[in-house]
Parts: sequence; C-alpha cells; structure tokens
Amino acid sequence: MEERARDWARYWRAPGSSIELMRAHFETHRYHRHSHDTYSFGVTESGAQTFNCRGAKRTSAAGMVMAFNPDEPHDGHATDALGFTYSIVYIPDAEVIEILGDQRGRSTGSPLFAEPVMHDRAAADALRRLSAAVAGGQRLVVEETRDAAIRTLVRRTPLRTSMAFGVDAQPEVGRHDSGVLRVRDLLRAEYAREIGADELSVLAGCSRFALYRAFVAEFGMSPGDYQRQLRLRAARALLADGLSPAEAAAETGFTDQAHLTRWFGRCYGITPARYRAAVFGQASEPAGRSRALPA
Repeated sequence: MEERARDWARYWRAPGSSIELMRAHFETHRYHRHSHDTYSFGVTESGAQTFNCRGAKRTSAAGMVMAFNPDEPHDGHATDALGFTYSIVYIPDAEVIEILGDQRGRSTGSPLFAEPVMHDRAAADALRRLSAAVAGGQRLVVEETRDAAIRTLVRRTPLRTSMAFGVDAQPEVGRHDSGVLRVRDLLRAEYAREIGADELSVLAGCSRFALYRAFVAEFGMSPGDYQRQLRLRAARALLADGLSPAEAAAETGFTDQAHLTRWFGRCYGITPARYRAAVFGQASEPAGRSRALPA
C-alpha cells in the first residue's frame, strides 16, 4: 500500500566527499529496523519521532539531537499524526577517527556515542550548519563544518568504547557463540545467495528457533534482516558507482528493481533512483512536495 500523506525527502552528497545529507518530513512512513555503516547525526526540527534503539523506546522532539553509531540497529516513525521534520547527516567512520585522532594527537579508534538522543543546543546548531554546508555544495565549507560538528558532538556528549551488535561490529573475545559467528560469516560472504533457515541452523549447530533468538541477542536483528541489510549496503555502493537500480538489484540478490526499491525506501527513506541521482549531483525533488514512498 502506498503512503499518501505529505511525506517528502531530499537527499544530497557533498562534492568530493562521502558525507551525505537527508532532509525529510514523515507522517506515515515507518522505518524498518536497519543500521548504517556510517555515523548518523540528526536534528529533529519539528514534531517528534519515536524509535527503538539499544533495547529501549526513544523519542526525539523538536530541537533534540540523535546520534547513531555505525552498525547500530534502529527503526523509527512519527510519534503522532502531525509527523516530524528532521535532517540527518551520514559521516564515514574513517573521517570521524581521523578528525578525533588529529584533535587528540593520537589514533583513538571508533568513538561510540553513549546516548542516542540528547538535548544540546550547541550540538544541534553545529549539525544545522553542517547540513546547510552539504546542501550548499562548497567542499571546503563542508569539510570545515564537518570537523567543527564532530568536535562539538564529542565535547558535549559521553562516549563509550565497546559495542556488541551491528553488521560489521567486531565481537569481544569469548562473547559470541561460535555457531552464531559462523552464521554471520556465511551471510557476509554470500549475502546475495538465497540461504534457508535449515542451512543456517545446521551451520550453527542448534535449532532454527535457538539460532534466531541468539542472533537477535547478538546483532540486534534477525538473520533475514541482517542479510537484507548487507544486500542494501551493497546495492547502495553499486548505485554510487553508477549502476542502475535494476542492475544493482540483480547484483545483490533482490528479486527485481521493485523489490530493491521497496526495501530501500523502508530502510533509507528514499528510492534507489533518487539516491543515485543525489550521488551524481542531479537535481533533487523540491522540499515540501508530496512523495509516495514504497510500502
């Protein structure tokens, strides 16, 4: 079923950079549980959105900041019928590490933000400036405002040093069951292949139901969602390399372009075609224009 409310989204990629920006207003669109391989920093401008993250329900109201670590599963939807408007920037892990390493005089590894929602005016203003820079398209301004925003976020928010879930999260020694790790490794290596639950349970050495529970406990999503997440990330990379949505779908194990488009919208809030256009600097749809997302 298509969504007919006043949902809209615009997307940009900064020139000469992998930093991406989305501005959107959603009333009926609901994000399926997913994660990103980048840091994701958002500001809710109006309304409120509710999402599940780190085992609890969270709400980000107007003026609040969201900070998602790489590979951190979350979903999201409008808190009420009025919907919410927000902007969110996606910054590669390597860039954050480089900026903080330069700031501290040594490599620090990936910082992990301890709170997914915070109320901090300075952090929100820094992210607004970064969003404006990405939309404006001047590379030097983007890089300078990116550096300032990351430093502001780190200065004003608590960090932690370990994380036990995510598509690319590295397990702590002795933490993960070896059968679950074997399943994860197979899904990573052969994400485009159709793999059945029975094959995975044999590999894990336990029942399908035990595997499901253990996998969700370790990685925050089911094996099926995990495989789809890997496919979506691969398709996203192929789109950025210039492949068409149909070609990206065929390469990554989706049934067809419509199948890719449906799940791309559920997890990323835009269509593959519009993402590809944004990467290559083509015109985005004007803000405020009604846009039906794939159901």
